[in-house]
Amino acid sequence: MLVLGSTSPYRRALLARLGIAFETARPEVDESRLLGEAPEALAVRLADAKARAVAARHPDAWVIGADQVAELDGSALGKPGSFERAADQLAAASGRRVAFHTAVCLYRRADRRAIAFHDRTVVLFRTIDNAEIERYLHAEQPYDCAGSFKAEGLGITLFEAIESSDPTALVGLPLIALSSALRSAGYQLP
Repeated sequence: MLVLGSTSPYRRALLARLGIAFETARPEVDESRLLGEAPEALAVRLADAKARAVAARHPDAWVIGADQVAELDGSALGKPGSFERAADQLAAASGRRVAFHTAVCLYRRADRRAIAFHDRTVVLFRTIDNAEIERYLHAEQPYDCAGSFKAEGLGITLFEAIESSDPTALVGLPLIALSSALRSAGYQLP
């Protein structure tokens, strides 16, 4: 059995692309950043914590825990939660590079086996004016997304370039590395 330790519709849609049967479960993990914790370390810690929290309820299943943290100037950009915070994040990102750290932990409690990996994707935002930011936010309302955009939607219009080894990582689940991890866990792909 495979369990996605996430209620994210974005991650669920990505995992469904692999054609493997899976269930989803809410991880119930405190996502607060630790004092002085770097954005990459935060993503890695939370992916591991989410996988282990769900595995406690599904000990024989392989559980996928994932987390993504956006980083601008060494600081983590959380999910904005509101129009105002999203507008501030996009204004700060305008014309700049933002790194997105996407961490995944594939974990099975029964044998304490973990396969973990991290992807770093860099987005170069084009220069965006306030009117464009407002139009975008009203159109897509990405308030539950790290960095305040949806790359799989209109958010792509905000970019000049994306530097990545896995285009699905920016949406929240790097399928290239996950496919490799799942094969290591015994799944047949494709």
